[in-house]
Amino acid sequence: MTDKLTVSVLGTGIMGAAMARNLVRAGHAVRVWNRTRAKAEPLAADGAQVAGSPAEAVRGADVVLTVLYDGAAARDVMREAGPALSPGTAWVQSTTAGLEAVAELAALADEHGLVFYDAPVLGTRQPAEAGQLTVLAAGPVEGRGTVTPVFDAVGARTVWTGEDGAAGTATRLKLVANSWVLAATNAAGEVLALSKALDVDPRSFFEIIEGGPLDMGYLRAKSALILDGRLSPASFAVSTAAKDARLIVEAGQRYGVRLDLAAAGADRLTRAAAQGHADEDMAAAYFASFAEGGSEGAGEGEREG
Repeated sequence: MTDKLTVSVLGTGIMGAAMARNLVRAGHAVRVWNRTRAKAEPLAADGAQVAGSPAEAVRGADVVLTVLYDGAAARDVMREAGPALSPGTAWVQSTTAGLEAVAELAALADEHGLVFYDAPVLGTRQPAEAGQLTVLAAGPVEGRGTVTPVFDAVGARTVWTGEDGAAGTATRLKLVANSWVLAATNAAGEVLALSKALDVDPRSFFEIIEGGPLDMGYLRAKSALILDGRLSPASFAVSTAAKDARLIVEAGQRYGVRLDLAAAGADRLTRAAAQGHADEDMAAAYFASFAEGGSEGAGEGEREG
């Protein structure tokens, strides 16, 4: 049984709320904050303490866990929390923030004497709720005894990528992994869009690849969300996927790598968001294949956009 920690969770969206619940279940004292307080309030019923400000949430915490939209949001929120942060506190930064932002956040941690861990996670709503995320982590060995109970509560395994969170090795691996996830998601949408345009039953496609090297569970899962009209609640929203796609493209540009598919995928996700699908599951990028408004459905169960 691990020692009880006081963990501050800043950001209670899809991932943050699930992670907070699992931390409570693991026996830790959990304080939660979200800029829209209504998104944090339900966690009180699970045993978390809802704070009115970032400073209130982090005061006296052993670990501060940020699960916010992007690097800029994490920076701004931690600056708000600044007066209440204690030197030596572990900051676990789980936002997919991008390479430049991670370095900026690590510098902010140094300003406050915090022990910085770059720790994005792999997984969406269901594995987050089940405590089955994969944690990609980088940070000093000497502080890992404090953050490991947090990682164990929210994830099924932790992959350590280095000892310097500022180097962004965990974020680099997350961007590589997400590049594959987003490419597969966009491909699934285009397969269904082309099937509709050519009047091909999608089941015919699934039958010819069944059991072979081209078949994959992820393709079938994302396609089912589109075909059955189950795009809400999102496992991973279009707007967040578009943000991650842009970070992937920027990372490639920074290191002189041309990522044509990632760039096109970012455009598709951005277009789907503009068509009104921003809060739906990222599979809704499917609608970007059609005219503005995205009202074309993939199957009988598809709701109109």
